[in-house]
Amino acid sequence: MSLYDDVARILIPEDVLQPRVRSLAEEINQVFTDQDFPLLVCILKGAFVFLADLTRHLTFRHEVDFMVISSYGSGTVSSGVVRILLDLERSIEGRHVLIVEDIVDTGRTLDYITRNLRTRHPASLRICTLLNKPSRREIDVPLHFVGFDIPDEFVIGYGLDFAEAYRNLPFIGVLKPEAIARER
Repeated sequence: MSLYDDVARILIPEDVLQPRVRSLAEEINQVFTDQDFPLLVCILKGAFVFLADLTRHLTFRHEVDFMVISSYGSGTVSSGVVRILLDLERSIEGRHVLIVEDIVDTGRTLDYITRNLRTRHPASLRICTLLNKPSRREIDVPLHFVGFDIPDEFVIGYGLDFAEAYRNLPFIGVLKPEAIARER
């Protein structure tokens, strides 16, 4: 059995995904300069593939750091309980910060992250997300760069997982319900 067998349908094919990542980078390139020397904060694990492709198209000098945040566990719906499992290695005081996120769903996780990072006094704090589910939003968070608005479906691929699988799919797909049931 292949990972592809668990995909109900492809929501965003690779040939649409990659040009949009490139155009997001172009939008970001209009905001930052080498003098800003921003810190890109990748929210792991889901955003690592997106960050890797995005950073290749950025034309300004920047650094990268990582945070691991837990809000889903092994489920398909956010638990609402947000925890920082891995924090930044460097100070962001006085730095321009760009959070790179895979998906914004209820907004709870991102709200928690931004409130936490603002207490560290960055020069600016912006958010870039590959995927946005506006229909699920419970807390309004300002999104500065958005790749795609998507419907309320459980998506996998391009770094997004279910039970740590499917991250390596080169597209954004919708997971079959029977694949979810198999893991429970």
